[in-house]
Formats: sequence, C-alpha cells, structure tokens
Amino acid sequence: MQILLANPRGFCAGVDRAIEIVELALARYGPPIYVRHEIVHNRHVVEDLRARGAVFIEDPEEAPEGSLLIFSAHGVSPEIRERARAQELRVIDATCPLVTKVHRETLRIAKREDEIVLVGHAGHVEVEGTMGHAPARVHLVENVEDVARLQVRDPERLGCVTQTTLSVDDTRDIRAALQRRFPKITLPRKDDICYATQNRQNAVKQLAERAQLVLVVGAPTSSNSQRLVEVAERCGSRAQLVEEASQVDPTWLQGIECVGITAGASAPEALVDGVVEHLKALAEGAELVEFAPVDEGMVFQLPSELR
Repeated sequence: MQILLANPRGFCAGVDRAIEIVELALARYGPPIYVRHEIVHNRHVVEDLRARGAVFIEDPEEAPEGSLLIFSAHGVSPEIRERARAQELRVIDATCPLVTKVHRETLRIAKREDEIVLVGHAGHVEVEGTMGHAPARVHLVENVEDVARLQVRDPERLGCVTQTTLSVDDTRDIRAALQRRFPKITLPRKDDICYATQNRQNAVKQLAERAQLVLVVGAPTSSNSQRLVEVAERCGSRAQLVEEASQVDPTWLQGIECVGITAGASAPEALVDGVVEHLKALAEGAELVEFAPVDEGMVFQLPSELR
C-alpha cells in the first residue's frame, strides 16, 4: 500500500500564532491564563494547554476580575470586548489577522449604512463574532437556496463578506447566485478568502486523483477539516475525518492500494505522524510518499504585549 501525504497540511499561520500567544502568556505571566473559547478547534491542542494552566471559558464573567483573558483565533464581537472591559480584564487578542480583516470590512460596509451578506455557517464562533459587528445589518447565507430566500431593504446597497475558513471553491456558487440576484452587490476580493483553506483544498484535490481513500486529521468542530472531507469526496475518493490514529478503522483499508493523508489547519503534525505510523503497522511494507513541500511563506506578527 502507498501512503501519500498532502502538502500543505496542518497548522496555518493564524493557528500557529494563536497557540504561541497562549504559550508565551503562560510562560511570561504564569497560570492561570483565561482563554475565551477554544483557542483553536482541536481537542489535543486544548487539552495540552489546559494541562499547562490555560482555562477555557465562553463568557468573560467566568474570569476573575482583573485576570488575563486571551481572545481565540476565531475573533469576538464588540459585545464580548465590552464585557471583558466591564470585568476589568487584561486582554490579549489572538484573533487571526484574516478574521480581523473581515471585521474591519464589515464595519466599513455598515458605516456606509449598507446591508451586509455574510457567507458562512450558522453557529460557528467566527460567524457569531463577525455578525456581532453589525447585528442589525447582517444577513447570513449558507447556500444558494438561502440567497433565493434573502429579503433586503435596498438591493442596490449591499456588501458581502465571508467566513475565513471557507474557500473560493466553497463560495463560488453562492457568490454567483448573489451577483445574479443583486447585480449591484459589492463582493469580497478573492484575497479576502483564507489562503490556507484554499491551499489545503487544492492539495486534497491532487491527493484524491491518486488515493482511493483520504484520511483528514482534524476535529469534528473544525470547519476547514470538514470541507477537506467534502472536497475529497467531490473528487471521487472515499474520505474519513479522524481526530487521531486510534479512530482509523482497519476495515477502511480493505482493497485500498493508495491512501492519502491531510490535516485541517488546527491539527498538530504529531497527530498526522501518529496516523502514518498506525497505517504502517496495519499494512506491512507500506510506502510513504510526500508531495513536494509547499512553503506558504506566511507569518503573522505577535501582539505587542508579547514581542
């Protein structure tokens, strides 16, 4: 059996930065450090940081007055920031800069007094944070059907933003439907889409051309990991989402000559290594082949408090 490793895979620059922020804060200020929501959507990362003194909460009021609170990579609404101020919390912001870019664009559209169409998944913490920047003006659409049902006050005064963990592929049909129905809508530029999400999906497309089974290492709560599964399936390969090696079912490998492995943007490389070793144990003599490594060349600066 051949094992193919996708490149790029795993941590993106925003996730790397968010985790480093928590680690540096723990080292500099000592535990406990409070983190609003899971810093990234990966159980192993969260459990490791929790063991080192990070306390994950949903409401700022859960942190003692005056303590240190870190906002997760997914971003927060202005309401959450205000509640943290009311609690007199010291705040370090680990919001991914690409999410911050979407928040700023949302505010710019709102200041023009236009309505905003947000393309994203209902209930996702990033979407909730973005909607919170202009709650009276944002319409959430998840698919083309939502576009058909959308009711707005003025079709000629519309802007659009997207959840960052979507890709150009994810949003193509929705963007086209919005433009057909609302010709004057201002759509986001392609570079507003998360580079890491698109790159990982492109790599999976190549993987699925050769692999009969694609294993995506990631959490069920990870939007970008779920999309990788869907991309592989659309390309004709079977796909399974696993959090760790123990979840790989040996029966999946029956009749499989080539299996591909990738990882969501919040999955540590150690988990990928574990899946590879598990497959080698299940298929004696398995050959490991890695696609030519891709250097995404993206690094986000740390907050000033931790430089």
